[in-house]
Amino acid sequence: MPVVRVYVPLGRKGLEELSTDGSLAAGPGEPRVAYAVTSGLEQAAPGLDVEDLEYAAFSDAVEAAAALRSSPRDRRVVASADVDPGAVAPREGEPVSRVVLTAPVALSRVASFHVDDEVTGSVDEEADELLWYDVTELDDVRAFFG
Repeated sequence: MPVVRVYVPLGRKGLEELSTDGSLAAGPGEPRVAYAVTSGLEQAAPGLDVEDLEYAAFSDAVEAAAALRSSPRDRRVVASADVDPGAVAPREGEPVSRVVLTAPVALSRVASFHVDDEVTGSVDEEADELLWYDVTELDDVRAFFG
């Protein structure tokens, strides 16, 4: 069965939701923004291979994760998940990798978490400075938020 890799920016609330509910809510009346390789992204970056397109979508998610910080010292967190294509709806506008999830994302569909090693508060922190955590390390990722 085909899947779509999505990158979901998370803050403290999203991590708690995954831990307590076992999923991230999404659907009618509860839109959840994520980022993915979309046809718009492919058209905006002709010639890029799949890995580069995925990195572009991931970078957009990292930028969005910065806006979810409760304080400038909070770490950016992005969950990588594989969802059914029918659960992803493209959105108009920028960035072109932005999508809306139309169905909840179960913790079992999350492949990994990407978390800042440390936070400097700098506005030019790069996406490739995030560390990789396995989905089984959710409690470790939550611990970064105290």
